[in-house]
Amino acid sequence: QAQLVESGGGLVQPGGSLKLSCTASGFALSRYAVGWFRDKPGKEREGIICISVGGEITTYAESVKDRVTISRNNTENTVNLQLNSLDSEDTALYYCGTDCVPHDPAWPRGWSGDYWGQGIQVTVSS
Repeated sequence: QAQLVESGGGLVQPGGSLKLSCTASGFALSRYAVGWFRDKPGKEREGIICISVGGEITTYAESVKDRVTISRNNTENTVNLQLNSLDSEDTALYYCGTDCVPHDPAWPRGWSGDYWGQGIQVTVSS
């Protein structure tokens, strides 16, 4: 069964870093643009970052622009998100999904990707 699974979340200290992994099974993630987005209670879903098939990167969220990186590991069929200098505003449920749209600041609004994960909680707190 084809699926995406996020891993690496949990409780992180303010000022710390996190690495989230998005691992695909049943299909080759290298064939898809892959993006990360997050949900915060009472707020609109926020696109974070996207990596295209060719490796082009789009960062959607101004709040993370200088703190976020994304990378592929095709051997492990994974896309990784690294987020640094965390604060409480980064507390959210984080998702990865295929078919993000590079250079579209509205992503994931109106998005209908082929695959997405179940989400993983990240809590930034001391």
